[in-house]
Amino acid sequence: FPSPCHPAAPPEHMKEPLAYMRKAQGSWEKRILKSLNSMCTELNIPLAQKRPLNEQKELLNKWNEMGTDEPDLSLFRPVYAPKDFLEVLMNLRNPNYENGEQPSFRNHLGLIQVPLKVKDIPELKEDFSELGLNIGQLGIDDSAQVPPEFFENEHVHVGQKVLAEQDSAAAQQYVRQGCPTALRADLWALILNISNQPEDILYYEQLKSNVIQHDLLVDSLIYKDVKLTASNDDYYFVFEDYLYQVLLCFSRDTSVLEHFTYSSATPPKSYIQGKLGIEEYAVFYPPNGVIPFHGFSMYVAPLCFLYHEPSKLYQIFREMYVRFFFRLHSISSHPSGIVSLCLLFETLLQTHLPQLFYHLREIGAQPLRISFKWMVRAFSGYLATDQLLLLWDRILGYNSLEILAVLAAAVFAFRAVNLMEVTSLAAAEAVLADLSTLKVMPLLQIFLFATVT
Repeated sequence: FPSPCHPAAPPEHMKEPLAYMRKAQGSWEKRILKSLNSMCTELNIPLAQKRPLNEQKELLNKWNEMGTDEPDLSLFRPVYAPKDFLEVLMNLRNPNYENGEQPSFRNHLGLIQVPLKVKDIPELKEDFSELGLNIGQLGIDDSAQVPPEFFENEHVHVGQKVLAEQDSAAAQQYVRQGCPTALRADLWALILNISNQPEDILYYEQLKSNVIQHDLLVDSLIYKDVKLTASNDDYYFVFEDYLYQVLLCFSRDTSVLEHFTYSSATPPKSYIQGKLGIEEYAVFYPPNGVIPFHGFSMYVAPLCFLYHEPSKLYQIFREMYVRFFFRLHSISSHPSGIVSLCLLFETLLQTHLPQLFYHLREIGAQPLRISFKWMVRAFSGYLATDQLLLLWDRILGYNSLEILAVLAAAVFAFRAVNLMEVTSLAAAEAVLADLSTLKVMPLLQIFLFATVT
C-alpha cells in the first residue's frame, strides 16, 4: 500500500511528491503516445475496431494455439525499448539542485544525476538480514555446517505448515529464504491473495470475450513483442500461447487502472473520432492504461512455469504488475522505482568497486548502460529460470525491487577481473552477455555480507 500522506496533500502528490519527476513522467508519456499515434497514421489502422463475425469465430477456435498464427507484423515496431527509456532518465535533473560544473566530492559519476536517498551496504544488510551467511537459503549448495538436504527438508515442512494455516504474512516472511519448487505456486498465490474463485474465472472469461470481439492496435504490439522476445528464448518459447492469452486479456482489464492512484504514471486517453478534447467522449486506451514496450511479455513468461490454468496465471501476473512491475517503467522517486534502482546500482559500484567503475566510465562503457535492461525486465530472460524464480521469491518476500539493483552490482563484482581488461563498451557487453550460468543467492550473499565496508 502507498505510505500515508498529509491529509491536505493533493492527489498528484500522493502519486509522486516531486514536481520535476511528475513533469518528466508527463513528457515521457506524451512521447509514447506520439509514437503510437504516428504508427496509427502511417499504417492507417484504427486504435480499436470491432472484429467481423467470421474473424471472431476463427480467433475463438484457435484461442489455445495462437502461436501458429503468423500475422504480418513487419510494419509494426515496439513503441519504445529500454534504451530509449534510459536516455530519458539520464536527462533527469532537479531544478532546485545546484550542480555546478566544478567537480566536488558530492559528484555522482554515474549516468543518473538526481539527488535521491538510496541505501548503503550497512542499511541493505539490515534490510536483507535473512540473506545472511549464517542463515539457511534455498539456492545455495555448499553450506558446510548443515547438509543442504537437512535444511531443505525442514524448510519444506515449515512451508507446508504455512500453507495449511493460509497465513499470507507468514508466507511472505517464509519466502525470504527461498521457496521449495513444489510449494512456490501456492505460496506466491497466498502472498498475492489470489484464490481463483468462480467469479475470478468468470471475470477472466469476460476479458477473453472482449478480446474476441474487439481488435486493438496494441494487440499487434503484443504479438510483435512475444515474437521478438519469448519466442526466441530457450526457456519460454513453449509458452507462446499462454503469453498471448494473458497479455491480450490484460490489455482489456479496466481493474488495472486502479494502480494509477499510486503510480506516478497517468493512463493515456483516446477520443472518439471528431470529438478531440471533449472529456465525455474520452476513453482510456488501451482499456488497462498500459502501453506495452519491447520486453513487456517477459514479465509474464516465468510465471508460466508455475501456473498452468490461464485464469490463475492471469491473476498472478496482474497482481505482480500492479504491486511491482509498473515501477520498472515509470519515472518516480519511489525507493523501488527504476530511477532509485539505477542510482542504487551506480552508488554501490562507485563505492565498492571504484576502480572498476572509473575504468568502465573512462572507456565509454558506463555500467548502467549494460545493467539497465536487466533491471527493467527484473532479470527475466537473462537468468536461468530456476535462479530467476529464487530472485522473485525475494522480491515478494521483501516487498521491494531493491534486490534487483543489488544483484546487478553483484554481477559486476563477480566479473570484475575480466571487466578491468576490456577497452570498449562492446567488449564489456560481451563479458556480461550470458548470465544464464550465474547462481543468484551466492552472488547476493557474497556481495552484501562478504564485502569489506
